[in-house]
Amino acid sequence: MTVANLLPPPAVVPPLDPYFRPPALFHRDFQAEAETRGERVTLGLEGEGGRFSRYEMRIFPKGHRRAPENLFAVERVVKFLLWQRGGFRLYVGGPPRIGEAIRRMYAADGARAFERAFLATHVYERPFEVQVCRPDEVPPPNEQGRNVGGHLDGCRIGFDLGASDRKVAAVINGEVVYSEEVVWEPRKHADPHYHYREILAALQAAAAHMPRVDAIGGSAAGIYINNQPRVASLFQAVPPERFGEVKSLFHRLQRAMGGVPLVVINDGDITALAGALNLRAPGILGIAMGSSEAVGFVDAQGKITGWLNELSFAPVDYSPHAPLEEWSGGRGCGATYLSQQAVFRLASQAGIEVPADVPNAEKLKSVQAKLEADHAGAVQIWETMGVYLGYTIAHYASFYDLRHVLVLGRCTSGRGGNLLLENARKVLQREFPPLAEMVQLHLPDEKSRRVGQAVAAASLPSLA
Repeated sequence: MTVANLLPPPAVVPPLDPYFRPPALFHRDFQAEAETRGERVTLGLEGEGGRFSRYEMRIFPKGHRRAPENLFAVERVVKFLLWQRGGFRLYVGGPPRIGEAIRRMYAADGARAFERAFLATHVYERPFEVQVCRPDEVPPPNEQGRNVGGHLDGCRIGFDLGASDRKVAAVINGEVVYSEEVVWEPRKHADPHYHYREILAALQAAAAHMPRVDAIGGSAAGIYINNQPRVASLFQAVPPERFGEVKSLFHRLQRAMGGVPLVVINDGDITALAGALNLRAPGILGIAMGSSEAVGFVDAQGKITGWLNELSFAPVDYSPHAPLEEWSGGRGCGATYLSQQAVFRLASQAGIEVPADVPNAEKLKSVQAKLEADHAGAVQIWETMGVYLGYTIAHYASFYDLRHVLVLGRCTSGRGGNLLLENARKVLQREFPPLAEMVQLHLPDEKSRRVGQAVAAASLPSLA
């Protein structure tokens, strides 16, 4: 019998996905039994600037009836941590048989070759390594959160670049004086000048509504270091030989806008920052459900962690029937469950035909129109995604010290947002009562759902 046959089924079954197997249930069951008799495994991740993260778990001793589940459990946690926290060196402190198996998986020709290449080539630009050691040989943690955003003085531009639309806002002393959303399709364009032209047009449109521009802040899907895109789905079509133009994109835009302070960060972190500004509370996990899934976190000290938070690639469904994510090839990844990709994937099962030859933003609108008209299948799509969301929040709570979850993005517009939260709360109350008591779920108002990230982005640069 394989581990897949032992995965606990959910008590709240998604209406359109009877095969769904939430990670939170597997790990809760696994750790509850392993905690009392298991061997310690300490995982460590080393990143740039001396940052080091640790994670502790227990596995079953060799010979135990559940020992065959050990590698599956550790490998799933390792994969999650790599997409959550990042790192160019992974320490596996524990039984050598587990560490060596993980090392083989993350070899150049191993099962996790995508993660290895992604982190080495695109993010850190240095080789990825796996160190097998004893738990006490894993270095101590050294987390380096940073204060970001919250600056609302002066005349500012904020932008948010999604794969379906780009948003921009002009903000004067914290008040929005202009905002717009424009549908675009950046993932289909191989010429970086398309991206430069479109973003510059947005910045100039916002600038026209203010007496001057003091600062610019932006968010976009992907990984950004020192305002340089290291990897991003927006530039997926750009050939490698022209990616240098992508790396310099925001520096060139800054010069075109007069050299004012400009800061660009991951859209997930902006989601969390938007929540912190809106709720005035720390411990916020932001989940943006747009063309993909974006996640960010503001910790209990009100700081952004500096982690990758690329959870669109992290598994949220352990079912062997789970769909494959188009870029990474991973099964059951967040992007295909908590974004418009889930809407399109579930539409056929709901008896809804999605128009083919229109931009994805228009496809989503067509399904949302059916939802507003109370189409039974459309309602089931958002109910299903709400169940996904509830179990995923429970899984994320094992890795983030969260107290609030803010959900926004195009998938939350209209009736959909309330359906998402209603079904997520149902899951938490039924399966995870203590978590339901501790964590509050939030939706911003309708305007903030659509342009809240652009407004929060405007607050990024300091004028001091």
